[in-house]
Amino acid sequence: MKKAMKIFIFGTVQGVFFRKYIKDSADKVGVKGFVRNKEDGSIEIVVEGNSKEVNDMVELCKQGPPHSQIRRVDFLDEKFQGLSGFKILRF
Repeated sequence: MKKAMKIFIFGTVQGVFFRKYIKDSADKVGVKGFVRNKEDGSIEIVVEGNSKEVNDMVELCKQGPPHSQIRRVDFLDEKFQGLSGFKILRF
């Protein structure tokens, strides 16, 4: 079953290679979507794929890379769009 989710991560998540960690994790898990920094200092992630892969990606997002300090993670279910690849976006 296909699934899409938007994830917002708050804490010390910029300047600690969080976007690269997410991109590498997404490529390894096999989900599509994007990650980007937000002006408020948070990270926004959109992931699409099979339910299992999206759920695996959610768990990886909760861990984060070394030096990150995650204070809060919010999730929103999204409509599956059929995105291609996984990209790091700029603001």
